[in-house]
Amino acid sequence: MLKQKTNHQGSFAAVIAIAVLLGLIVLLENLSDLIPGLPAIFAPTSQLFTVLKKGAVYSLLAVSMNLLNGFTGLFSLGQAGFMLLGAYTYAILTVPMAAKDQVYYLYGGSAVKFSLMDLFQGIFGNAGFGGGVSLILAVLVGLILAGLVAALFAALIGMPVLRLKSDYLAIATLGFAEILRAIFQWQTLGPITNGANMIKNFPTFSDFNIKNASGEVVLRLSTFVPFLVSIVCITLIVLLIHSSYGRAFKAIRDDEVAAEAMGISLFKHKMLSFVISSFFAGVGGGLFAMYVANAQAKAFTSTMTYEILLIVVIGGIGSISGSVIGTFLYVACSEWWLRFLDRETYIGSFKVPLLRSGFRMVVFSVVIMIIVLFFSKGIMGEKELSWKGIGGLLQKLKRKKPAPAAEKED
Repeated sequence: MLKQKTNHQGSFAAVIAIAVLLGLIVLLENLSDLIPGLPAIFAPTSQLFTVLKKGAVYSLLAVSMNLLNGFTGLFSLGQAGFMLLGAYTYAILTVPMAAKDQVYYLYGGSAVKFSLMDLFQGIFGNAGFGGGVSLILAVLVGLILAGLVAALFAALIGMPVLRLKSDYLAIATLGFAEILRAIFQWQTLGPITNGANMIKNFPTFSDFNIKNASGEVVLRLSTFVPFLVSIVCITLIVLLIHSSYGRAFKAIRDDEVAAEAMGISLFKHKMLSFVISSFFAGVGGGLFAMYVANAQAKAFTSTMTYEILLIVVIGGIGSISGSVIGTFLYVACSEWWLRFLDRETYIGSFKVPLLRSGFRMVVFSVVIMIIVLFFSKGIMGEKELSWKGIGGLLQKLKRKKPAPAAEKED
């Protein structure tokens, strides 16, 4: 009874913390409009919000990969392929019909004579409250379909590849991702995928900014949206991990023979983990397309998969909170904190050596190597952040006040 009460209290505290975080994100994004004259870092176009948006998207991708690699023990390298499927599904289905001829101008228009934006605008309207509802529903349905398409392909290729183990599984999934990237750039599929060209003009994060009648932004929500979607998806993954299915995944990871002896169907649970991980990778791909405002196959290279895998390793294989923390640290270092290393700097007439374009990634690679060498289990290992753990850490950091000196008796 006491344990159940503690769980309810922890869940309630987590909901409150998430609500506070989302409120702070909205406040931070609108702070420069509320208080003019703030430093440039608070401007909506600053690197801070670039890091927050990309970090929110990549955190979902890292957690989805950790579900498969960290919690089920399946070494898959097909993340970029499932992201590609999600990005293209979202983009193709949400480009308005009025913009399709412009986007697919090389092919005389799109072969997909359908748009979620037009569908919901026809039902709810295109102005005021109806326009907002149409946008939300079109994006929501588009992201869900993006995940479902990725999950469908995962189920199809999972039949043969999940019977492989270790390095062979990694090679097979990596090959699948590369084949997909080549197919989507095939000119014959141009009326659907736009060939090697970008698909643009679909709803992005900035479309969620609320504007007045004159077109001025009155409330910015472009950072709030990726955070909200990622938090909902990660919460679903956490609930799955703490369910009986999640315990089965961990049992397979720890010892397949023992798990099978306990009555766990190895193929069924591996397939389930693979499909669910791919679903959220597809949703993450749709979010990534919204972040960069385009969908283009050549962006979804194996390097992107390695980048997400590196985040998982840095955060801790088998730790959800580690993946999230590792994501924001990785994105902040690569996109913001080390940017000064790419700029040539002079002190008087003396040029500071080494500082030039590309040096940032050299230093960043060295930092990553140090982390991997000296923190082999990552930042969190297999542990998770908890209110009890945070409280204990604060207690350790808190300095004990020295006892008052005893007064000397006369």
